[in-house]
Amino acid sequence: MRDPNKSCLPPDPAPVTPAIVLPAGACDAHCHVFGPAAKFPYAPDRSYTPPDAPVERLRALHATLGISRAVIVHASCHGSIMDVTLDAIASSGGLYRGVAVVADGVTDAELARLHAGGIRGIRFNFVKHLGGVPDLAVFHRLVARIKPLGWHVVLHFDAGDLIEQRDLLARIDVPFIIDHMGRVRAQDGLDQEPFASLLDLYRSNPLAWIKICGAERVSIGKRPFRDAVPFAQALVAVDAERLLWGTDWPHPNIAKDMPNDGELVNLLAEICPDERVRARILVDNPTRMYWS
Repeated sequence: MRDPNKSCLPPDPAPVTPAIVLPAGACDAHCHVFGPAAKFPYAPDRSYTPPDAPVERLRALHATLGISRAVIVHASCHGSIMDVTLDAIASSGGLYRGVAVVADGVTDAELARLHAGGIRGIRFNFVKHLGGVPDLAVFHRLVARIKPLGWHVVLHFDAGDLIEQRDLLARIDVPFIIDHMGRVRAQDGLDQEPFASLLDLYRSNPLAWIKICGAERVSIGKRPFRDAVPFAQALVAVDAERLLWGTDWPHPNIAKDMPNDGELVNLLAEICPDERVRARILVDNPTRMYWS
């Protein structure tokens, strides 16, 4: 049930300086911008109300982390009004791209406007606390409409959806990205059926991409979330060619330990000790997906 009065904790205001230096052109491929509400109001039917997290704060965070590029994933609390995300992209001098939330009735002119504004994909939430499975007829109509634009689809799943939506995933004929390693539960171990399904999907479907981030959503819930590392390592071991990484700043709907974004960068170093693999995930892969 949607509850706009549900509030979110603010992000950690003191990110540590990472112990590693990220490669030139490193991209945070999953982050959000919230408000400020006085300029970019939140949607009346939102399921939560976050504290403002404007693009200026995101830019300051990235300066601390050594990140120069970003993909702004439009958040459900802003509905399908894209102004906040388009404004952030426009402020970046070409260093940001975006993923949109669009309604079934979106016009061709609006899709063209979004493309010109740096949007390169659309996102669908399947997670229960954000409304659950969307109207699948609408889903397939929108996928067909974005295909000529060369866009992709971003899927925010609960772990069980990796099994329940196998047929849906097999039907998608554009590149698609699974957020946060499918939100598998670290406490259920590497042999759990949802993670086995995710690995099989990644091995067998060349259109499938995965974000090896969201450790705080996979973990049992204690910083620095090292119990999520083996899951990301297992995906890297398959193939790093279609993996992306992001902070998920400002970490909406975290009910456990709030991540420190510098610690998340350090966690990536544990996941990928090889600098060449990190460069592929942080630079090469997002360039292919968002700037090609």
